[in-house]
Amino acid sequence: MTLVVDVVASLRAQNLTIAVAESLTGGLLVAELVSVPGASAVVAGGVVAYQTEVKHSLLGVSASLLAQHGAVHPDVAIAMARGVRERLTLGHRQADIGIATTGVAGPEGQDGQPVGTVYVGIVWQDHSEVVPLALEGDRTAIRSATVDESLSALQRLLERPRE
Repeated sequence: MTLVVDVVASLRAQNLTIAVAESLTGGLLVAELVSVPGASAVVAGGVVAYQTEVKHSLLGVSASLLAQHGAVHPDVAIAMARGVRERLTLGHRQADIGIATTGVAGPEGQDGQPVGTVYVGIVWQDHSEVVPLALEGDRTAIRSATVDESLSALQRLLERPRE
């Protein structure tokens, strides 16, 4: 089985839902998740918050955080994951897991960050974590690697013992 199939199967087996917020990946991560038959049981949906202002207006990322650090920052990744988890509710219940991608795919740096700087934020229960990535390659390679690394991070999370 492929990584994405394993992730969706683990989400189903654990009766967990996931909501996805994406910037540099532009919907690739949620598209990968929903490519698996039966994913509708676990994927609440996805938001592409490509422009910085949308991270604030739609996902609730603090305007002061964005002004201070820009969109490419670990705290922004966490805030995006938290925001999408809270906003994509199913039956008045927020998603169990929120995951977000923010970073620089190129061709030029952004917010003082070089091309290939990526942060994947994951929020679940009362926990959060950031996976910092320093990727190489062109835009396509960086975006694709971000999806792969995001799925790997999800798999590690889902393999952890539950509290």
